[in-house]
Amino acid sequence: MTERLYRWTKKRLRQQLAVVQGERAPSLVLKDATYLNHARRKWLKANIWVAEDRIVYVGKGMPPVLTNTEIVDCSQSRVVPGYIEHHAHPFQLYNPHSFANYAASRGTTTLINDNMTFFLYLDKKKALTLIDALDELPTSMYWWCRYDAQTELNDEELFSNSKMKEWLEHPLVVQGGELTSWPKVLTGDDSILHWMQETTRLRKPIEGHLPGASERTLAQMALLGVTCDHESMTGEEAVRRLDLGYMTSLRHSSIRPDLPKLLKEMQELGVDYFDRCLMTTDGSPPSFYEDGLMDKLIRIAIESGLDPIDAYAMASYNVAKYYQLDHKLGMIAPGRIAHLNILDSVENPTPTSVLAKGKWIVRDGKQCEEYEPFPWEEYGIGSFEANWDLTENDLHFSMPMGIEMVNAVILKPYQIPIECTDRILSIEHEESFFAMIDKNGEWLITTMIKGFATHVFGFASSFSNTGDIILIGKSVADMVAAFRALKEQGGGMTLVEDGEVIGSIPLQLFGILSAKPMQEIMKDEKKFVKLLRDRGYKHEDPIYSLLFFSSTHLPYIRVTQRGIYDVKKKTVLFPAIMR
Repeated sequence: MTERLYRWTKKRLRQQLAVVQGERAPSLVLKDATYLNHARRKWLKANIWVAEDRIVYVGKGMPPVLTNTEIVDCSQSRVVPGYIEHHAHPFQLYNPHSFANYAASRGTTTLINDNMTFFLYLDKKKALTLIDALDELPTSMYWWCRYDAQTELNDEELFSNSKMKEWLEHPLVVQGGELTSWPKVLTGDDSILHWMQETTRLRKPIEGHLPGASERTLAQMALLGVTCDHESMTGEEAVRRLDLGYMTSLRHSSIRPDLPKLLKEMQELGVDYFDRCLMTTDGSPPSFYEDGLMDKLIRIAIESGLDPIDAYAMASYNVAKYYQLDHKLGMIAPGRIAHLNILDSVENPTPTSVLAKGKWIVRDGKQCEEYEPFPWEEYGIGSFEANWDLTENDLHFSMPMGIEMVNAVILKPYQIPIECTDRILSIEHEESFFAMIDKNGEWLITTMIKGFATHVFGFASSFSNTGDIILIGKSVADMVAAFRALKEQGGGMTLVEDGEVIGSIPLQLFGILSAKPMQEIMKDEKKFVKLLRDRGYKHEDPIYSLLFFSSTHLPYIRVTQRGIYDVKKKTVLFPAIMR
């Protein structure tokens, strides 16, 4: 049942009461379970009764009626609440459905998701209908509401008042943010401040995005309503947030695998109380999750010396309590949704069996159901379509300033030292041609990029923050060939050498998401990333690089729909050109 004002109808509530009253049989009993009771911070022994999707009883008794009840002996196991990823970006090649399906198999049975892609690509009615449909999956799906696009858009009307209001008021939307445009708010943007105030009025928290923030900045953002931040890069920064009353999320992602360092430094600084700490993988690319999601982070926390009760709470109870969802999630107690992980030991958080909404996802190490595709087309989500063409004559590279990759996500300006009139560049240097082209073919930006790769001749991607096309390469002809291959396959990524496609990732949804199961997306990503690395890509993560080329919450320059943009000065250095 999807999340409405009331999750359970009066009829369902009466049926659940009848189970406890001994008039109906529960669907499942976990017998003699040693379970984690967060209310007492102890491991206790009990029988756990489940009626369909809800825990209805936890105690010493057994049901008097057991007709068709499944009874599972848990005397040799430990049972913990299902894990919660509170800061998911479920659009990193995978989609919310495939990510949730895989996450649940590792015990992460609740996701709190970024809404950016659905907000930008779908009209309000379809998007909100879609998130209702996704919540009918065994995994619980909640959402944020963004205040800005994290880039400079040509169409600022996308963030209309009516759209923002309906998103924020939706029962599945549990927070505002993440707030990447906080500098605008501090310098007088009252439109975003208005929506922050509305979020607070609705009694929903606001998550910040405050990398490197000083004590004074953190204090100012707290005054404006920000209550949580996940951007600590040192133990000292995490403690600073705790000292100022923030809920502090500790990140461990593909480009910031910081959790062991953060926990070590926090403990060295005297932190021994973790009730105001959460953990997140911050929307990493598919292959990062091969060895787990929140189960991986819990394991790191235990290995870092935390009390296992704290480690499990940071990925379950602490999250539910912060989002005011602990009456439904994060605890093993009557009234909670039946998200339960059965472990072989406290030290091993990867479950042997997983229940999500009372349904077996994994049983004794075996997946219980085949992957079923989601009907995306019913919600207006299809493939990338371009009814326009690109020729070599469209691509001219005469701009004096290029972009240099400092690392996977930081870009700075640099003076182009080479002649750009040639149509093929040498592989003896790190410069390549770069173009961003409107997905509808109306405008383009052309320049040079330094530090992406040395031997990539033609690369095209519709995977980007805004869905616009990125072209990179040493050969203009191969870049055009890569675009045409991209257009033919309906979006995604393509790699071309000497006119031949040597690698591709089809992304069937909007041209930015794959419709495949997570395990297949992992294989596609690893194969394609290897091709890029073999051709000189040297940074942490090319998927993040592509996503963040236009993201204006990062220094120093970005390539946006309006042109090459100076983040600090908030000005367009070189405007996009109409085709």
